[in-house]
Amino acid sequence: MPPLPIMSGQDVVRVFEKLGWEVARRKGSHIIMVRQGYIATLSIPAHKEVARGTLRGLIRSADLTVDEFNHALRNK
Repeated sequence: MPPLPIMSGQDVVRVFEKLGWEVARRKGSHIIMVRQGYIATLSIPAHKEVARGTLRGLIRSADLTVDEFNHALRNK
């Protein structure tokens, strides 16, 4: 499994937007994303750096693999 990069919250949001997720709202220091057809929501911390474990959990909640996320990241 390839390592995950250290990313800001805004960068994480951009990648998930490319994967079909939409920003629903912002509450405090978190950005809430939704996708039609999914029950889960993603709560992305709007920090300068998102911890790798948190990012891995978000990827898992979005029903993606790390490879799929990295592929979307590389194809900006």
